[in-house]
Amino acid sequence: MDVIHLTQKFDLIQQYWSPRIAGELNDSYVKLAKLKGEFVWHHHENEDELFLVVKGNLTIRLRDRDLRRPAVLWPTWR
Repeated sequence: MDVIHLTQKFDLIQQYWSPRIAGELNDSYVKLAKLKGEFVWHHHENEDELFLVVKGNLTIRLRDRDLRRPAVLWPTWR
């Protein structure tokens, strides 16, 4: 198994809303993206999504409530 350094991978991403494949796990892609502002709600018929907030906050607006998720990882090696 290869180790992926998230900070190094995020440093390579220059555009917002442009996911990049960082690796694979259990036949699924692990994608990284920088987000800013609002994005239109959508769903994927044959995929699940995991949102791991590394820096900042993410608010996911569901039909009946908002889910606000703060960062869970703060790079301490910088």
